[in-house]
Formats: sequence, C-alpha cells, structure tokens
Amino acid sequence: MTTNKNNLTTSWGAPVGDNQNSMTAGSRGPTLIQDVHLLEKLAHFNRERVPERVVHAKGAGAHGYFEVTNDVSKYTKAEFLSEVGKRTPLFVRFSTVAGENGSADSVRDPRGFAVKFYTEEGNYDLVGNNTPVFFIRDAIKFPDFIHTQKRHPVTHLKNPNAVWDFWSLSPESLHQVTILMSDRGIPATYRHMHGFGSHTFKWVNAEGEGVWIKYHFKTEQGIKNLTEEVGTKIAGENPDYHTQDLYEAIEKGDFPAWKLYVQIMPLEDADTYRFDPFDVTKVWSQKDYPLIEVGRMVLNRNPENYFAEVEQATFSPGTLVPGIEPSPDKMLQGRLFAYADAHRYRVGANHNSLPINRPKAEVHNYQRDGQMRFDSNGGGSVYYEPNSLGGPQESPENKTTAYPVSGSADSTAYDHNDHYTQAGDLYRLLSEEERTRLVSNIVGSMKQVTKDEIKLRQIQHFYKADPEYGTRVAEGLGLSVPQEV
Repeated sequence: MTTNKNNLTTSWGAPVGDNQNSMTAGSRGPTLIQDVHLLEKLAHFNRERVPERVVHAKGAGAHGYFEVTNDVSKYTKAEFLSEVGKRTPLFVRFSTVAGENGSADSVRDPRGFAVKFYTEEGNYDLVGNNTPVFFIRDAIKFPDFIHTQKRHPVTHLKNPNAVWDFWSLSPESLHQVTILMSDRGIPATYRHMHGFGSHTFKWVNAEGEGVWIKYHFKTEQGIKNLTEEVGTKIAGENPDYHTQDLYEAIEKGDFPAWKLYVQIMPLEDADTYRFDPFDVTKVWSQKDYPLIEVGRMVLNRNPENYFAEVEQATFSPGTLVPGIEPSPDKMLQGRLFAYADAHRYRVGANHNSLPINRPKAEVHNYQRDGQMRFDSNGGGSVYYEPNSLGGPQESPENKTTAYPVSGSADSTAYDHNDHYTQAGDLYRLLSEEERTRLVSNIVGSMKQVTKDEIKLRQIQHFYKADPEYGTRVAEGLGLSVPQEV
C-alpha cells in the first residue's frame, strides 16, 4: 500500500501513527528509546542550523534574470553575454557584513551584493559589495580585520578600540572608512543601493585578447539612505526591515532592477596607470575609463524556502566561466580559495549539488563521495583521469589566458601607497551637509574609543586626505591635529 500524500511520514517515508505523544513505559513511565520517530525529530532539530557565515551572516535573497542590452562580445567570449536580448536566470543574496544572523538590517555596515548567474557554461558568481572599494588590499589581513568587527573575547561586546586601532594602523582603509561613515553607510533598502564587483577581473574574447574590467550595478530605484538616527530607530522597531522590504516589493510585483556597466582598461595600461588597478582600496576614474552598458538585472521571484535557497546559497569569486578570469589583485586571490572553502565547511563538500547552487549546465567530473552526497555519485562510471574509457577530458580551448609575472618569491607589498588622494577627492565631492553628517558619524563612533593615541593616529589620516576633514574630526573629539602633520 502506498502512503497517502497527506500522511505524515518519517524521513525514510514510513507513515507516522502518533505525532502528539511519545512512547513511554506506561502512562507515567520513562520514554522508550524504541520511539525512533521521537529520536529522529529531536536529532534533526538539534542539527537544523548549519554554522552561520563568519561574515555576511544576515541576508535576504531573490531570483531573477539578467538580460544583455549591449553587444560586448568583442571583449568577452562568455556565452551568457554573447548577444543582445539573451536572458540568463540568476539568484541574488544581499547581506550585512559584520553582524550575526539575528542582527539588525539598518546598521552602519557595507552590504554584500552577490549574484549567481546560471549560465549555459556553468555557474558564474559575482561576489561584491555595495561599495567600489574595500578596507584592505591583501587577504592575509582579512581574518584580523574581521576579528576587529566582531565581539571582544572577554566582554562579548563590540569593541570600538579594536575597530579604530586597526583602521588607524591600516591607512589603506581610509577610502572605505569614508564611504562607510558617509550617508551611503546605511542604505534605505537593498533595492536603493548600487552594487560593485569591487575587484578587477579579466575579460577574454574568442580570439584570446584580454582586457581588465570592473563591474558596476546601478540601481534603477535611485539611491536612498538612512541617517544614523533613523537607522537606529528602525533597528529597534523592525530589525528585519530590509529583508521585509525586498520580499514585499517583489511579492506585490514591484520588481527591483539594476543596470550593469563595466569599466574597461587595456591590459598595457595596468603598468602605467596612476593607481595600481589591482588595488581594491582604489577606484578607476570614470573620466579615464567610462562606464559601458552591459545589461539589466531584474529580481522577480521570492524564494519558496529561506533555508533551502538563501541560507544554503553559496557564492565564490572563483566560480568562473570561459571568458572571465581573475586578476592579480591580492585580495581577490585570497578570496578565490577562502569563499569556496568556507562553504565546504559550512554547508558541506557537496554544496554545489544543492538545488540552489546546482548549475543548469551538466556537470562531468571525477569528484566522488563526501557527506550528504545525494545524487547517483557518478554511478558506475569511470572515476579517475587520465583514462582510456571515454571519461570526460579537458578542453584546451578553455584554458585561462596567460599574463606575465616577474620578480622574486617573497612577501611583497603593493608598490603604490597613496592612500589619501582618493579619500580626499571623495570628501571634497560631498556637499557641506553631507560632510557635516560624515564628520558627525565618525565623531560619534570614535568617541567610544578609550585611547587618545588611537584617535590621534586616525585624525592624521583624515588630515592627510584633506586638512578640513582632519580638523573637523579633531574638533569634534575635543583634540588638536598632531603637529607632525
């Protein structure tokens, strides 16, 4: 007899006779270990939470599509960008960075902006933020940086001393700190913010010719932000405000959309540009490399199950397709390993086989076994390579293109160390009202720092970016700009 579709069953499909009362030895006796349904329910409940992401733990997601609106085939052979009008399904996850899974949406923090394109050649993940730059430019500093954003190991409280101590000793962070403390530090919603690939990537066309590129998603809803006061008020009243806003907008048919643009730099310009184009703490001037339209992203379908889709979605900048390659950006190079490794730990070695991550393209490889292998595991097919049994083989035409490298194997820093020009330019672009709010936000945060030494060291960075910038912060903190600057 088959199980009625309305019957409650165990995980192995057997019907459950009683889901209200556990088996006991008599009405008052102890519970019996033979009640396998009870044991399964409790054991599964204990394991319902996968470890939350170390960063980007709190997030929201949606399905949609990407449509090419401009011919860029002369720059990249990526199939999903091959012709105007071509549509590719995608999934997007927006997130805060530093907070835990239950933290508030409307805090001052960068926002993750991760896009998974389900292309005909496999998945392509574009894992960025709502800012064009980042705090650091070498992955070796990332664990230390994130530790400063987390909780103190003794008090278990956020630690402004650690935050500003690290930033003051890492002047490359100044550009991103200025953005974070500006009006754009608290987006009004996920729909009202831009997205960026942030890193430099390489596009390669069918002839093997390459260019360096940067991605820019421009929101069609317009930029809207929250003040510190409003953000704090919403955090107390509705900590899931951004999550709710995205879901409800899509549910009522108000589909958010973004235009995708790229900046394109000839390969040879990387050696002569006034900033290192692979330094993720810097931007390329749009006067030097104007935005070129690529396509349009629309989000039009909410997840059917948050855990299965948003929580189990895994993104990695190393998930690439032919025609799109990494650059020697030191931060990107570290992320190529770290993101996929985090998912192998968090979700499992077979995370790419889950429905939300599984590519539309067929997968042929020799990876076998591992926890939660829930497909045929390759069946009886050949399981090693090279082989003479007709198994999948590499396609030389899809090798990544070469770029020249030189020098000694050593722990090397970037050659360019101008951390002040772009931060100062950004400050001077702001209106007087925006500068006032920027300084107020910085002063409010730095007042919590207990050591004047840290405050004075950071004030020097602000002053070097723009004397007015440093002076106003110093005055707000009741300090003087150090004489040495």
